[in-house]
Amino acid sequence: MRILVTGGAGYIGSHTMLELLAGGHEIYVIDNFVNASPVCLERVAHLSNHSFFTTSANVLDEVALNEIFQSFKPEAVLHFAGLKAVAESETLPLSYYEQNICSTIELLKAMDRHECKTIVFSSSATVYGVPHYLPYDEEHPCTPVNPYGRTKYFNEQILSDWSATGDRKSAILLRYFNPVGAHKSGKIGEAPHGIPNNLVPYIAQVAIGQRAKVSVFGNDYNTPDGTGIRDYIHITDLAEGHAAALDYAMHHSGAEIINLGTGRGHSVLEMIAAFETASGQQINYQIMPRRAGDIDSFFADATKAKTLLGWHAKRGVDKMCQDVWRWQSDNPAGFKS
Repeated sequence: MRILVTGGAGYIGSHTMLELLAGGHEIYVIDNFVNASPVCLERVAHLSNHSFFTTSANVLDEVALNEIFQSFKPEAVLHFAGLKAVAESETLPLSYYEQNICSTIELLKAMDRHECKTIVFSSSATVYGVPHYLPYDEEHPCTPVNPYGRTKYFNEQILSDWSATGDRKSAILLRYFNPVGAHKSGKIGEAPHGIPNNLVPYIAQVAIGQRAKVSVFGNDYNTPDGTGIRDYIHITDLAEGHAAALDYAMHHSGAEIINLGTGRGHSVLEMIAAFETASGQQINYQIMPRRAGDIDSFFADATKAKTLLGWHAKRGVDKMCQDVWRWQSDNPAGFKS
């Protein structure tokens, strides 16, 4: 199958590309490389032993999209492209609304012009907001608490409305939790620009000596050790979930919301301990005051993914930390190494 991957050089997109290429699909990547590196795609090509097409452009670029659709004629789209830093979205909300929402609209218009009827969208569990109950299932009310989460939620609504406008249109909306890990080769992984926004990349930089300590924001939550609990999912499990979602989308129409998570959570201190075991390094940390908006626990009900997609997460926290440590050790400066 011919698949257009937006944001394919990013963390999740690149790992998903490996799954798609292993499945024999033809790939075309569009990425503006604002938060990604072309080196990542070179490594994907090497690891997969497959070539693919690439255009350096923003998904907002109507001309670039038309050229891709005319030449490549994709049968499906995997849409990863977008800005993704929660804190940054609070200070630059208009940039997030423009890039994340307007780009989706341009993409869907191009799909309509060229009769491409299938899309898998990279959404997020941030659409749920403060939990009314746990675990989050797909029927949980959505009250996102930041602009980033709202862009994901608004995109879900747009995609759902689009899928209802014609026969055989299919939109799979994947709400995933906290991606962690790296490819088992250690050749591709998460490469944050500047200070990492997520816990495990920060821990990894402390373990390798790039940062002094991990700040643990709050130890008085209603959890067994007092630190916040989150649902961490291995990036390869997540990539396999996207491949399963694509297969499902090709045989179903309409919009479907599906959680991709493990169904259980781990605390901040548990993640630090697991990384110490994986790396053999002591991870210094300091308890800091709570951050506004943080909650006690946050984890998925992934039953629907198993029922509809035949998918479930297979890799645990130990494997996540081992793979992150291999990636971090081999690539201390990310794709600049």
